[in-house]
Amino acid sequence: MLFFTSLPSPITKSSIVFLLSLPCSFWYLLLRNPTESFIGELSLKVMIGCVEENMRNGSGSSSSSLNSIFLDTEDDHKIASILAEDENLKSDNKLGKRLSHLNSIPHTPRVNGEIPDVNDATEDHQRLSERLVTYGLAELHMEGDGNCQFRALADQLFGNSDYHKHVRRQVIKQLKHHKKLYEGYVPMEYKSYLKKMKKSGEWGDHVTLQAAADRFEAKVCLVTSFRDTCYVEILPTDKSPTRELWLSFWSEVHYNSLYTTGDVPSRVPRKKFWLSRLMTDYGMK
Repeated sequence: MLFFTSLPSPITKSSIVFLLSLPCSFWYLLLRNPTESFIGELSLKVMIGCVEENMRNGSGSSSSSLNSIFLDTEDDHKIASILAEDENLKSDNKLGKRLSHLNSIPHTPRVNGEIPDVNDATEDHQRLSERLVTYGLAELHMEGDGNCQFRALADQLFGNSDYHKHVRRQVIKQLKHHKKLYEGYVPMEYKSYLKKMKKSGEWGDHVTLQAAADRFEAKVCLVTSFRDTCYVEILPTDKSPTRELWLSFWSEVHYNSLYTTGDVPSRVPRKKFWLSRLMTDYGMK
């Protein structure tokens, strides 16, 4: 590809460090749109020049200030739309067809309840596992780092759980800009709730699920471990859904992304792909 074959050579270690610090979404957009590669190439050459000059002048970190420009100006919505479009083209709604007979209970947004004790949690997990087998479903397991709800949503939306930070940002925007829709479900000061929910690692709840359904115009479909129901649908408040997002919910403990058995994808983090490509092209591997 033009970009990788025409970067200035030799390229220094400081430049490589800077390039690797750029958001993976920058690389995705640049390499996905060949018609824009010339502009992207020139921009990157200018940035590399700035990095080299800063390093020569002892101006401090080569990547932090320039990287912050990308983080501040990155068009999250455009990136998300491109990725979601790609993922939607691959989807044939197998899950929706398979489980069309299930009846959902009415959904009421709520914050998280108490975490069950070990015995209840074990029983709930067993119940969920049996339901998944019954309906021919399988989980793509998400990391248990406090971001599992947002990771599962990102996997369903974009085909990559690494975009969980973007999903969280969009959910927070929805909650912030449409306060009247959600504040009645939050039993604490709403501003404090938003501040808490902004933090990476903060567990999502059924309020954030409703906000995600509204923000992404999606029907969020939960196969649950609840005793009284196995299935919950969360619909957008004032729009018709344009997609379905399927998650498993081990009550108050964990969310995973759902697929039909045999269709669980093997996810390769994009960051590793770009890192491998760059290192290979510059003889560092």
